Amino acid sequence: MAFQSMLIVLVGAVPDYHIDKSVHPSSTEEELFKHINFTENLSSIVTEWFLVKQQAYKVSLAGSLFFAGVLLGNVLFGPLSDKIGRKPVLIAGLFFEVLFGYATAFAPSYEMFALSRLLVGMMNGGMALVCFVLSQEYVGKSYWAMTGTLTNMMFAVGIALFAGLGYYVRQWRTLATAANSPGVLFFLLSWNFPESPRWLYSQGHSEQAEQVLLYLAQQNGRDRVYVKLKQKTGSAQSSNPRPGLLNLVTHPALRWRTVILMYVWYACSLVYYGLTMNAGGGTGNRYLTVAMYGLVELPAYPLCIYFINKPWAGRRKTMATFLGLAGLSCLFTMLIPAHTGSRFNSTTLALLGKLMVSAAFNIVYVYTSEQYPTVIRNAGLGVCSMACRIGGILAPFVPSMRALHQSMPFVVFGLSGISAGCLSLLLQETLNRPIAETLEELHNPVYHRVLDRQVSLFEEDEAKQKLLQ
Repeated sequence: MAFQSMLIVLVGAVPDYHIDKSVHPSSTEEELFKHINFTENLSSIVTEWFLVKQQAYKVSLAGSLFFAGVLLGNVLFGPLSDKIGRKPVLIAGLFFEVLFGYATAFAPSYEMFALSRLLVGMMNGGMALVCFVLSQEYVGKSYWAMTGTLTNMMFAVGIALFAGLGYYVRQWRTLATAANSPGVLFFLLSWNFPESPRWLYSQGHSEQAEQVLLYLAQQNGRDRVYVKLKQKTGSAQSSNPRPGLLNLVTHPALRWRTVILMYVWYACSLVYYGLTMNAGGGTGNRYLTVAMYGLVELPAYPLCIYFINKPWAGRRKTMATFLGLAGLSCLFTMLIPAHTGSRFNSTTLALLGKLMVSAAFNIVYVYTSEQYPTVIRNAGLGVCSMACRIGGILAPFVPSMRALHQSMPFVVFGLSGISAGCLSLLLQETLNRPIAETLEELHNPVYHRVLDRQVSLFEEDEAKQKLLQ
């Protein structure tokens, strides 16, 4: 998914060029293209379809269409996987992403290329949610912080690997084909995935959930495990309609929770992409720049794993702290000149802010998945991710606010990060707390008391086992 997200950066690279002075100003575009000479040996959609001058906007348009598709995929795939299951949506999305990815590589015209990027974006955005949720629901809640962090870390690694692939594969069609081909292997491997046991149980399929849990136990070398889940009553399932997007608005416990999380996702995206553009500099080797774009995020993930599992920090406080530090870094940036000659300058603060917001971005994935019951988790993540894409779309326009004041963009980024951090403190902490499976369990105090007692008994029993060992 990282390969497809970053594809336009190298495939749409604009090489240096000059136009012959002999060309007449009133010449048509076809005549103008004959007099364009690219001085850099580079293969891209720009050199093939002459996307310069009045046609230069088409490169950005292709990138915008991809993220517009991601936005649509977030909205459509989340509720769909909550209704029909995680596995079928994952396999279908991966199949069509690979199919449309090859359409990108062999597109005969720009119009077909742009359409394929829109379709790939839809599949990519939907799969990002399903992959994340499925990886969480395969393991126990105590591992959610680790699996969620590793999932986001692999996306950053994928960006760096794509830069290396682009360095050795310079023809844009070959690069698009090579970047898409690993999806074929992943598609074949995905057929062996079991369905999410949490989703099966939330839908009342207790026996199938038990079989999946037994299968996972056997794969872990535990053949003598007995699994028996409490059967859900059929009356409750039949009398109540299936949860959907509307429940995010009508349910009292989810309404404000969703509004706050949407703003946090929006602020993370706005600050993250805004700082990326301001800290990039636009100089140096483009492949090294793409690699650093991913590698600069890696230090954030060990910090996340350490802090969010500590009882004195937890998910909520850690996310709020990282957002606040990202916002403060932006505000302090406007107090220091851009080029001071020292190591501590505005660029250093901007990169520090990106490191902080990358950590907050990682935590918000894990934290959001723990805020929603299983029956509506993908829908909640889909709506929040939609707000995230809106922040990414608006981020390129914030630097234009320099027309009002030179420091105005950093004020916007700073206030967005600080306000999101403060609002996130209104949410509930989820560390070492039970995860609700249905909407009814959100307001059931008896359920929470029983589960809290079960958790404490489990921890007590686990401690006894360690003492016996």
